[in-house]
Amino acid sequence: MPKKSFNEKLNNSGDLPKLEFIGYDNNMAKRFGCGNMLIAAPIEYDEAMKRIPAGKIITSGEIREYLAKKHNADFTCHLTAGIFINIAANASQERENLGSRDITPYWRTLKKGGELNEKYPGGIEQQRMLLEMEGHEVIKKGKCYFVEDYEKALYQLQ
Repeated sequence: MPKKSFNEKLNNSGDLPKLEFIGYDNNMAKRFGCGNMLIAAPIEYDEAMKRIPAGKIITSGEIREYLAKKHNADFTCHLTAGIFINIAANASQERENLGSRDITPYWRTLKKGGELNEKYPGGIEQQRMLLEMEGHEVIKKGKCYFVEDYEKALYQLQ
């Protein structure tokens, strides 16, 4: 069976979104707390990422908070959020490679603390170039790259 494309993965929501209750006896409760955890559909991350205008940025944490609020959940699954954000980025690159203008500006979605995402298409170098073209300054701290003063350019999803 051929491997699914990123766009096939993006558009295959299966039974998502869904809420799962995380109780005190669950191992995840130690890390994330108890309550209703949202596992959002991959397309929902893509839709949120598409809303970030040029010159603005957002973190994966802000997108997770927005989606949790939208679905009346206490929090979202961190693991699937990271996977689905990367699927959205790679699906966008697939579409662009095929000549589509349906582009998700994935480079505007940063990791915690304004960190660039090495798993995006083209790695840190491409994300850095695209962010700098939009006026952001990227700095290196240790082995990681960050948007300097990223908080000043944060976009609020509503």
